[in-house]
Amino acid sequence: MLLRHLRAQGFSAAVIDANLGAYLHLLAPERLAAAAGAQPSTALRRALRHAPAALDFLRSPAAAASFARYGTAVGYLNRALTVWGDDGERLTLGDYHHGSLSEFIPDDLDRLAAGAARTLFAPYFRDILLPQVAELRPRLLAISVNYRHQILPAFELAGMLRRAFPALPVIGGGGVFSSWRTILRRDGRRFAPFARIVFGPGETSLAKLAAGQAGDDYYLEDAATVAFDPDFSFAHPADYFSPLPVLPVSVSRGCYWQQCLFCPEAAAPVHPYACLPPADFPALLRRLAAETGVRHFHFTDDAIPIPVLRRLAEAPAAMAGLGWHGFVRFETALADPALAAALAAAGCRLLQLGLESGSQAVLDRLRKGTRLTAASAILHHLHRAGIATYVYVLLGTPGETEAEAEETLRFLEAHAPVIGFLNLAIMNLPRATAEGDLPEEEPLGFYRQSLPSPGWDRAAVRRFLHGRLLGSPAIRAVVNRTPPVFTSNHAFLFASCRFD
Repeated sequence: MLLRHLRAQGFSAAVIDANLGAYLHLLAPERLAAAAGAQPSTALRRALRHAPAALDFLRSPAAAASFARYGTAVGYLNRALTVWGDDGERLTLGDYHHGSLSEFIPDDLDRLAAGAARTLFAPYFRDILLPQVAELRPRLLAISVNYRHQILPAFELAGMLRRAFPALPVIGGGGVFSSWRTILRRDGRRFAPFARIVFGPGETSLAKLAAGQAGDDYYLEDAATVAFDPDFSFAHPADYFSPLPVLPVSVSRGCYWQQCLFCPEAAAPVHPYACLPPADFPALLRRLAAETGVRHFHFTDDAIPIPVLRRLAEAPAAMAGLGWHGFVRFETALADPALAAALAAAGCRLLQLGLESGSQAVLDRLRKGTRLTAASAILHHLHRAGIATYVYVLLGTPGETEAEAEETLRFLEAHAPVIGFLNLAIMNLPRATAEGDLPEEEPLGFYRQSLPSPGWDRAAVRRFLHGRLLGSPAIRAVVNRTPPVFTSNHAFLFASCRFD
């Protein structure tokens, strides 16, 4: 969205996908062989031998036809990536962890930015990315950081950029910085490698920076403009690690519900809710498909609004040949078998739904606005329509008891035949929530552990998850369908796959 918006404002702009670039650099066969040394283990030697073919397979439609072969390919690539990193670093296809540095401790971020510590990404930054930046000769450079595992590399990169190009302003933005908004403003904290920090939507702030009209504030926050029309001209879809190319798009920003007790969108919303007119969305998808050749979309909304779902359902001709998946709430409007069937006809392949609990009392305490009777009907209607479901459950929510967790167990067992995929987790409270007033171990941490109920502490919750929930054959069978590493991002590929 930012790219098309800036270009529409008359600015010359370019995008580098450093996340993809780093993985391709690190998975190059000659670099893997050099990093593995002369005597790799048998398992590593096998992974290195199969890694190039595994990557080719993972990018081919054949990977979606065999869950077992898909899992083998992912396993080979993850094993090959173990050659990288010192000091306890661990890289997988979906995560990065540094054994001695924390992304939530400012001193560690400062060390990386100053070059006093390094990550396994440093050679890629030095040899590939910095020369790309030099060739572009930008007047302004922004780094978008949206996931925890991107924080340490982003700070290292920002420091390298500032040293290599002292006159180049480096701007920090994305979901991570936005999640830090309250604590950064409270403490007046600045990060040495970043000239400015942008919170929330970046369209207006970056345009003002590019025009030299942003003023002197270190923190920039302006949601006057929210764009929904992305520009993917920088991307080569076949390069990405997916059996079928997928474009991420959104029809809304922020959450239209904003009432859930534990959700940062309710406690400290960064993105004021905004939505593209629903009538415009099918045409946008059709145009993007024509521009890119990609025919499947991941709707990245916090929750796809019901009016948008209705508009898609009313436009089967406009959506012909397109597929999509995304997150929705258990809205009573979805408890309509005709709507479910129409969504399937309009290309819906999978819907992600946050159930959280099978206890109505827990859902009411969490202000989810979900009725279990409606949730049950929705799951059945979607299943009959051929739409897979990826259901999220949270144990250990504030005030939950073991008896209520047993209700969740019973609900999941009863609905296992109509649930496609299942994510089970123990709740961590966002730092912005009122219930999260606990001692901090890491000043910039996203979450704190949930306050336990008497006799139902975190250890007891964990035992229940592994012993009772995963001990249920019906529930375990659903959990085992989850695509390794890529989880919900690739689940739609296996919605019709046999797992027995």
